[in-house]
Amino acid sequence: MSVVKKLASQTAVYGISSIVGRVLTYLLVPIYTGAFAAAEYGVVTGLYAYVSFLNVVFTYGMETTYFRFANRSGTDRRELYDRTLSLLLLTTIGLTIGLMLLARPLLGLLEIPAGNERYAIWVALILGLDALTAIPFARLRLENKARRFAGIKLAGIVANVVLNLFFIVLCPAVASGKWLPGLQPLVAQVYDPTVGVGYVFLSNLFASGLTLLLLGRELLDFRFRLNLAFLKPLLQYAYPLMLMGLAGMVNETLDRILLPKWLPEGFYPGQSSLTAVGIYGACYKLSIFMSLVIQAFRYAAEPFFFAQSTEKNSPATFAMILKWFTLCCAVIFVGISLNVEDFGQLFLRRPEYLQGLVVVPILLLANLFLGVYYNLSVWFKLTDKTYYGTYIGAGGAVLTIALNFLLIPVLGYLGCALATLACYFMMAILCWRLGERHFPVPYPALRLGLWLLFASALVGLGWGVRVADWWARHAWHAGLTLVFLAALYVVERPRRAAPSPI
Repeated sequence: MSVVKKLASQTAVYGISSIVGRVLTYLLVPIYTGAFAAAEYGVVTGLYAYVSFLNVVFTYGMETTYFRFANRSGTDRRELYDRTLSLLLLTTIGLTIGLMLLARPLLGLLEIPAGNERYAIWVALILGLDALTAIPFARLRLENKARRFAGIKLAGIVANVVLNLFFIVLCPAVASGKWLPGLQPLVAQVYDPTVGVGYVFLSNLFASGLTLLLLGRELLDFRFRLNLAFLKPLLQYAYPLMLMGLAGMVNETLDRILLPKWLPEGFYPGQSSLTAVGIYGACYKLSIFMSLVIQAFRYAAEPFFFAQSTEKNSPATFAMILKWFTLCCAVIFVGISLNVEDFGQLFLRRPEYLQGLVVVPILLLANLFLGVYYNLSVWFKLTDKTYYGTYIGAGGAVLTIALNFLLIPVLGYLGCALATLACYFMMAILCWRLGERHFPVPYPALRLGLWLLFASALVGLGWGVRVADWWARHAWHAGLTLVFLAALYVVERPRRAAPSPI
């Protein structure tokens, strides 16, 4: 258990930046849903869906590749850092310029009117700045500088939140005379009401620039050195990871791109397709609690798994990690799903957003399986068979597209959520079965499957038995949550070994 505790402690440190930062960002959801109609918020949701895809292209698997090669014996980590970042710098410049030139076609795919090309240009700059921080952040993780990593991440997130509040809350209130009218001349110098939702992107852009500046120590230590012969094995390892990442983004974000394309006109009476995207995107945010745990875990686990791979008992360690990760995520799934209406009323400020809450439990469970997949995927990274990740991700992408095509015209954004769940479930199962052949790990698959069935049954019971009275409903949901926690304690609590008779 000592290695599990070590991983848990590192996850906690990374989680400070992830959880606190994401909670701060999450507090912007009621700001956005209060300031912007669902159709306007649909623009933000749609463009950030493209950002998720393009982030993978901009970094093309070099973070994981950096970890893998840095842990090989005889590797000069300084040379690896310089050459990897040199390559990333060149490709980032080219991709950023190309994306800025394609601003109009990109917005056309989202059916955003002409004249808003600046949104896409700002997004391209955000992608470029974020890509340049990838290897410096990976270096901090490799060197176990979790506190510096967390501090810089958190500073960027706080800056983003503060700027959002300034441009979306304070400036409009001052400009209209509602607050501090004496500041109107000053605000007029920095605030343009016609930018609207563009301030979401501008705030992100400034925060990304600040993050890059805070990594100055790592960047000043960088020397530009490019050697294609040196980089060739890195690229051979990385490109399947990029394809796997792109497939993963298809599974994670393509539904928000396909929804306005395949949703029949008038499916939701009185609402446009962009309104449906905005509602789905806002409700998707409520699954953030599962994503927080997964992201914090990934930051700590990736270098940890590579470091543990040479240990004799590493398979047993990996099995134990998956078990406790899954059980912790199951608690989150039950707790949030049974109280999702309260979270919705707290964070989604306009009634039009609340109609999409039905997707939240489905997306929570889907993200749980995604976390399980990340745990299971250790086998093809450690055996240098990353192409298997590409195959699994591609299979998930095909399933995602097919199910969205079939379900969106019938179920709307509920079909998007179901397609996401089916995709991640299939990927986890497939990765587990393939891993048994190539890198056997004694995962307690049946045991964990029964726990997830039990959790799903409790959530279904809570949603199926509707209680009108507020107090009685919360008591009912709290009771179901306590049943799950009590069952976990009784079955999974550590037991002391029996004393020796001698």
